[in-house]
Amino acid sequence: MTSPSDPRALGAFLRARRAQLDPRECGLPETDSARRVAGLRREEVARLAAISVDYYTRLEQGRVRASAPVLTTLSRALRLDEDQQRYLYELAGRSDARPRRRRPAQRVRPAMRRLLDQLPHAPALVLGKRLDILAWNAAATALYTDFAAVPAGRRNYLRLMFTDPVIRGMHRDWAHDARDAVAALRMEAAVDTDDPDLARLVGELTVRDTDFRTWWAEHRVNSATYGTKHYRHHLVGDLTLDCDTWAASDGSGQRLMVLTAQPASSSHDALRILTSWTTEPAEPNPTTGRTA
Repeated sequence: MTSPSDPRALGAFLRARRAQLDPRECGLPETDSARRVAGLRREEVARLAAISVDYYTRLEQGRVRASAPVLTTLSRALRLDEDQQRYLYELAGRSDARPRRRRPAQRVRPAMRRLLDQLPHAPALVLGKRLDILAWNAAATALYTDFAAVPAGRRNYLRLMFTDPVIRGMHRDWAHDARDAVAALRMEAAVDTDDPDLARLVGELTVRDTDFRTWWAEHRVNSATYGTKHYRHHLVGDLTLDCDTWAASDGSGQRLMVLTAQPASSSHDALRILTSWTTEPAEPNPTTGRTA
């Protein structure tokens, strides 16, 4: 079964992508006429994709549904990477999406929770749909914030990156990390175009933050499975951590995000100190023999 297409979103993505391309890098000859806008013209994309200008124009205007072969040639013409190709096919309704069902509550399996607790010195989060934060370990609390104090309906990784001053301020390269998170959410938006919670999240951040509004309009997509994050923590200083994300195999859409430091590095030592304050048991009282 295919997912429902969104012609307007597909057209917006095509326009955004062709605006990002350099004609010279695409092998197009120089022209004497000045370009009024950046990127490729419609007729140039049509030529590279071996389709008519009229057909491509109707695609951008949402007046025709793209066939699978056309999507293949457009992917090559627009130089789409793997994530962008998947996003294009989702928007065009040409992917093998599962039948739509009533949305169940997002629940973390007990085994996943146990895994979190068995990572005492590695901050870890379970991210659900829309990058909702479903579970975390003590090390993540030590690094970021007390997630338990955040209302469940507001406990969203992207929302906190844009609206929580502490979490936003600790990212030394906030613009890079936030833009990647927006691209990851864009990836999800293509899979479930009718998610009302996603629409509310995007609407809220679009109104509140100019950067989010700009990056969301770029239609950049990224599965964000690994990378490096640079933090400045108010207690232990600068941290450089590798961030790896694994998708659950149960089809829930949940992902486990784990942050680790290079052994014997200053970040490794700082992370051990930071997490030891929240993960190590208290020392027994020498008088009573009981723990504090």
